[in-house]
Amino acid sequence: MTTDTETRTDESSTVRRPHGWLWASLAGLVSAAALLAVAELFAVLVARSASPVLAVGSVIVDIVPRPLKELAITVFGESDKIALLVGVGLGAAVAAAIAGVLEYRFRFVGAVILGIGGVLATAAIVTRAGAGALAWLPPVLGTVAGVVLLLTLARRLRRWVAAAAADETTAAGVNRRGFFLVSGIAAATAVVVGVGARVVNAATASVAAARDALRLPTARTTVTIPDGASLEVPGLAPIITPNSDFYRVDTALTVPNVDPSTWRLSIDGMVDQPIELSFDDLVNMGLDEYGVTLTCVSNEVGGGLVGNAIWTGIPIRDVLRMAAPQADADMVLSESVDGYTASTPLSALTDDGLDAIFAVAMNGEPLPFEHGFPVRMVVPGLYGYVSATKWVTKLTVTRFDQDEAYWTPRGYSAEAPIKMSSRVDTPKIGTPVSAGRVPIAGMAWAQPVGIERVEVSIDDGDWQSATLSTPINDQSWVQWMVDWDAQPGSHYITVRAVDKQGNVQIQEQAAIAPNGSSGWQRTLVTVR
Repeated sequence: MTTDTETRTDESSTVRRPHGWLWASLAGLVSAAALLAVAELFAVLVARSASPVLAVGSVIVDIVPRPLKELAITVFGESDKIALLVGVGLGAAVAAAIAGVLEYRFRFVGAVILGIGGVLATAAIVTRAGAGALAWLPPVLGTVAGVVLLLTLARRLRRWVAAAAADETTAAGVNRRGFFLVSGIAAATAVVVGVGARVVNAATASVAAARDALRLPTARTTVTIPDGASLEVPGLAPIITPNSDFYRVDTALTVPNVDPSTWRLSIDGMVDQPIELSFDDLVNMGLDEYGVTLTCVSNEVGGGLVGNAIWTGIPIRDVLRMAAPQADADMVLSESVDGYTASTPLSALTDDGLDAIFAVAMNGEPLPFEHGFPVRMVVPGLYGYVSATKWVTKLTVTRFDQDEAYWTPRGYSAEAPIKMSSRVDTPKIGTPVSAGRVPIAGMAWAQPVGIERVEVSIDDGDWQSATLSTPINDQSWVQWMVDWDAQPGSHYITVRAVDKQGNVQIQEQAAIAPNGSSGWQRTLVTVR
């Protein structure tokens, strides 16, 4: 069977042989699109979380090696989820095209490959946290539809090619039109049904109206931003990070939509009294405001995966007290609605001097969806991966030697106190400045102890103390500034911090894993 294009001319007709492999690739792509469209359609009806692409993407997030995760965050930042989904889509498209070609050349081989893809997607869906009893149905029905369509298109394509090779003008034309008609209808239907179903799924699952209508009780205590908290230096990060600018790093490919009216928090494990609370139960315990800086363990020295906000919430220690943790417990395994888990020392959640909270509001409004609505954890002094569980729904009181969280088997420490750090915000790397008086400014944090001073060295010279902003508290970062008489040329700026216990920021460079980066930031600045 040839795929070359030849033209034969006689008195009555011209028969053009099709590029079989090209149209077979199209058949594979259309069949895969039909698989996804049917799966999305039935997901709307019986299981909203049963999206093959999202499920497979979530599995990839879980199994990808730690260095690749760190590389993705470094390269794509908060767009790493979008990059992953694009990659999954491209990979699926290539596999579908190959399946189409194989089905054209070798009967049933491509159908088997497409079927295997459907089985893998089904497995990814049914093994996700929160999968319902009918979660298997959408991918199975989608796989059946995709396989049947691929068999149909491949059969029509083979007939078309055979008729063209035999110079049967009428038969070739009929089968050609049939192939394109079925392909066109299937492709158009897949786009309309698939996109429509995903939009309906997202719209009907949204709890935006519930969030907009939510009226939280007035906080009993509030955070006052003191005079001098901001140094007002251009290019310097604000002391309170706006919600829209706050970093987001998590394992969720799509933001969970959790209705506060149905949300529940359960506490079990090594407790004398397992409990379950509704959202109203929680907020009616009394709300207070807290200024807390959060830091991601993936933050490189000088990086931006850190932010400060005014959180409104309830002390976790008050809720745990209701459950009465047993004396030999030392860890709390928190779990998100999407199955993510974090391991937090029990002592960090019960310490009266540490404001670990269940947060329900951020900078004066209910939590944004991407930051954990309706409830998340905020624990000062611990990296987010061991403490800041978003969309939290369960706490299991346990022991470090009995349980482990999501990131522990992936090469990260089970316990991870935030390392004291400082960074230069301005002058920015790669942006020349003019000679004369130039402010060098940045941020520093040392939770939960607080920053005592920040020191700057120019071209490895003597350390000079920076001017600090007035701290909100010891759990929030501070701004710092040094006036520099900049001379033309290239200069190195080095910064380090000292906390209120006299500890100097670690100079030794350390990678992100297993428990956070360290080192003094050294920035090259060009003065014109």
